[in-house]
Amino acid sequence: MSAFSEAAFEKKLSELSNSQQSVQTLSLWLIHHRKHARTIAKVWHGSLKKTKPSRKLTYLYLANDVIQNSKRKGPELTREFSSVLLDAFSHVARSEREADDRCRTPMQRLLHIWQERAVYDGDFIEQLLQAASERKTKKRTRELTVPVQPTRRRREADEEEEENDEEDEEKKVVVLPAAVMEDDHYLGNASPKEPPEAGELVRVLTELESAASSDAAVRQKIASLPPAVQDISQLSRITDREAAERLTLLVDEACLLLADYNGRLAAELEDRRQLARMLADYTRRQQEQLREKERRLEEYKQKLSRVTWVRRELKAHIQSLPDLSQLPNVTGGLAPLPSAGDLFSL
Repeated sequence: MSAFSEAAFEKKLSELSNSQQSVQTLSLWLIHHRKHARTIAKVWHGSLKKTKPSRKLTYLYLANDVIQNSKRKGPELTREFSSVLLDAFSHVARSEREADDRCRTPMQRLLHIWQERAVYDGDFIEQLLQAASERKTKKRTRELTVPVQPTRRRREADEEEEENDEEDEEKKVVVLPAAVMEDDHYLGNASPKEPPEAGELVRVLTELESAASSDAAVRQKIASLPPAVQDISQLSRITDREAAERLTLLVDEACLLLADYNGRLAAELEDRRQLARMLADYTRRQQEQLREKERRLEEYKQKLSRVTWVRRELKAHIQSLPDLSQLPNVTGGLAPLPSAGDLFSL
């Protein structure tokens, strides 16, 4: 299990995806490091405010999993998260224009389950529900509707529907995302980015050399796990409480080891996807530059051809000029010009 630090937690949050496995993997890691509960709540709250709107619900799902599943270990995480939840729910509710459809309903459903299971006291849950119902702006025009008194049949239908909803909620153990939010790159909605430099590619490739899949030590630990933690049929051999407690410790350690390694593998997979995108962008830029260089090369070839032609013509022109060296050599110089007196003498 990797050591806890703010930087390590922030990195894991950046790698968190809206899937059950990703949420539970990070939740187990946080519960294991629950002695850092105050730092965990602070970093989670700060990262929630900085992450893009489409990932904010995922952060709430993570907090939900941590809060509900850490109670049997101790109250640290539940207590520290309570100091930031009010602002967190208010922030998420006001973070998107479409919060009514995309955020508010899941948040309210989550809080109703907390209320039913007494995760927090009723007054605090009511405050959270009010925060989850906030609007992004108070200037939004409210629609005026005339209240209509429901008929008896309609009231009965509504009551029956509410009872069915309550039964469905009771069957849920932990609120988890209903669907995986795909990355913008896979949807084709990503804004064009500058291709990476060669040095950046080298850095990413170097980091992948020490990725989870190449960690032979951890793979050996996983391979050497005792059969008792992997085979449910081994439970029949437990005959006393002491043996059961020993097995519980082994199972918890194995679960944390596997959860951490699975999280690292998931992060490596995302890193490799990112690298594939970087290589595609880099290759595209290199192809563009290659076409540009080929165009310039052709342009310079044409210039060279013209200069060569001028040179050839100039050489031919020089050869057609008279050779001054072939003129007769006048020795002794020319006769002196007549003087003015000589010109006017009789």
